Amino acid sequence: MRMDTDDNNENQGEEENQQNASSLVEKIQQLGQANVPQAPESNIHVLSIIGQVEGHLQLPPQNKTTKYEHLLPQLIAVEQNPKIEGLIILLNTVGGDVEAGLALAEMIASMSKPTTSIVLGGGHSIGAPIAVATDYSFIVPTATMTIHPVRLTGMVIGVPQTFEYLDKMQERVIQFIVEHSNIDSEKLKELMFAKGNLTRDIGTNVVGKEAVEYGLIDEVGGVKEAIQKLNHMIQGAHSEEEGDAS
Repeated sequence: MRMDTDDNNENQGEEENQQNASSLVEKIQQLGQANVPQAPESNIHVLSIIGQVEGHLQLPPQNKTTKYEHLLPQLIAVEQNPKIEGLIILLNTVGGDVEAGLALAEMIASMSKPTTSIVLGGGHSIGAPIAVATDYSFIVPTATMTIHPVRLTGMVIGVPQTFEYLDKMQERVIQFIVEHSNIDSEKLKELMFAKGNLTRDIGTNVVGKEAVEYGLIDEVGGVKEAIQKLNHMIQGAHSEEEGDAS
């Protein structure tokens, strides 16, 4: 009887391990994330925005995408979780859906907890508002950001209303970037509508230090600098709370 019980326990243990493994694989496939062992448990949450920001239209399965409907609930969970005291956004994106990108940017900007961002490979197009939405932004020396006007894909109706809609959407993007960075609107528009910087296109590709010089990004740096800055902001938040309590 004891041997049978031991066998049952072993079988149950193997089934649990298989379920945990399949759950982990599913999470990696769906969200591109896996919970790795941490000792001690971190008070900082890391959120990755990679590939193309997928919005209202579903992109082909072979495309590397970040689905914004997956990120919105995660941001709410971070805001509500008392154990999480800070958020780091890792960016390596080619851009994507403008409204989805602005929704993510607005949500990040409205969080009460300290936030930092790191532009790694690229923070192109609508990735720029997401990068500047945090309290403090970093860019690694080799990363690039493409600043260009809003584009539409598919059928475009050639009437004045279409161009007015595009102009208003463009103004929303410009206004958000200006409000959440140190670049002024004239300089941003100059970069956005520059000719000759991009082959057969208009816009500007800025690299690492240039993004800081223009006032688009706060500082050149990577993971170490972002974590140091975030910890400093968390300590500052604690000091304010202690001051209010006294």
